[in-house]
Amino acid sequence: MSAARPGRFGVVGSGWRSEFFLRLARRLPERLSVSGVVTRTAERGAEVEARWGVPTFRSVGDMLAAERPEYVIPSVPWPVTPEVTAEVAGYGVPVLAETPPAPDLDGLRDLWAAVGSTGLVQVAEQYVLMPGHAARLAVLREGVIGQVTSVQISSTHLYHAVSLIRHMLGAGFEDATVHARSFTAPLADPLSKDGWSGDATPEDRATTIATLEFASGTGLYDFTDNQWWNPLRTRRIVVRGSLGELVDDRVVRLADPRTPVESPLVRRQTGIDLNLEGFELDHISFDGRVVYRNEYQGARFSEDDLAVVDLLCRMTDWCRGEAPEPYPLAEGCQDHLISLAIGESLRTGTGVTTGREAWAGHAVPAQAAR
Repeated sequence: MSAARPGRFGVVGSGWRSEFFLRLARRLPERLSVSGVVTRTAERGAEVEARWGVPTFRSVGDMLAAERPEYVIPSVPWPVTPEVTAEVAGYGVPVLAETPPAPDLDGLRDLWAAVGSTGLVQVAEQYVLMPGHAARLAVLREGVIGQVTSVQISSTHLYHAVSLIRHMLGAGFEDATVHARSFTAPLADPLSKDGWSGDATPEDRATTIATLEFASGTGLYDFTDNQWWNPLRTRRIVVRGSLGELVDDRVVRLADPRTPVESPLVRRQTGIDLNLEGFELDHISFDGRVVYRNEYQGARFSEDDLAVVDLLCRMTDWCRGEAPEPYPLAEGCQDHLISLAIGESLRTGTGVTTGREAWAGHAVPAQAAR
């Protein structure tokens, strides 16, 4: 995924999440650049220009008139995302919509009706590209543990977790029957995106557990409030197959009918002890072969940043007709459809079965966005 010139993208919105994209482009200028940012006010625009050194505009039309980027990222509140996505697509410009692409089921259906057939919209779902998950997916797709039959995720919330479950199971657009429950227990919660609070007093935090039943297997969703940040709650993954299982970074399977063997996913992390290459993930290997390699060495990215950068670069390649779609709108809609079913099951106390929506199994014609 090497680019002769940096991918050029615009951003609509100037909040906390928007700055993720600006920061990544600043740290990887040979691969990414920003054509402009749309802000609601000139005052906020001046702040963005001073901090990030990029031009700002008051409207999408103004930004596209000044310079047409290869794609645009709407990084705005949930209710506004479908509106901005449709507006940008109306100019014939590819869109990388934030997750979820619409806040509710009616919004997903309306968005699909408005832009689904254009083939212009992708979704910024990065979890399948995170190094650990990408390595696990590579091993699973090789059939190392046979047919995958169940996936248990305790890591991230709703549509992100659903994305991992669907892709590890290979469930595609299959209907899902969801049963969800929530339990409350005291838990110290000393760290959030705002930093360390200095308070270790346990307070009630909810844990949501849901089963997701697909034709191809089952998923177990387990998430505690603020689990992303809370250092007292780890992340766990169990993938079971017909010939073995994967637990976090350990794989057990049969070498022959009498010989179960165990192999780890091994990270090569530089910068430890006397290694002077700089602190960075180099690669992840399995049984002596590399199943994930960091293509962005030198930038010293966190693993979440690596996933988002990879998504942005894949978006560039797709816009140039050099790679497949990074994460189609249909996939993002299906993820959120199931996450909404988790919420509905929690509210009603009953099982919820998703139906087949208009986007299910949708295949965008090749080069549709160019």
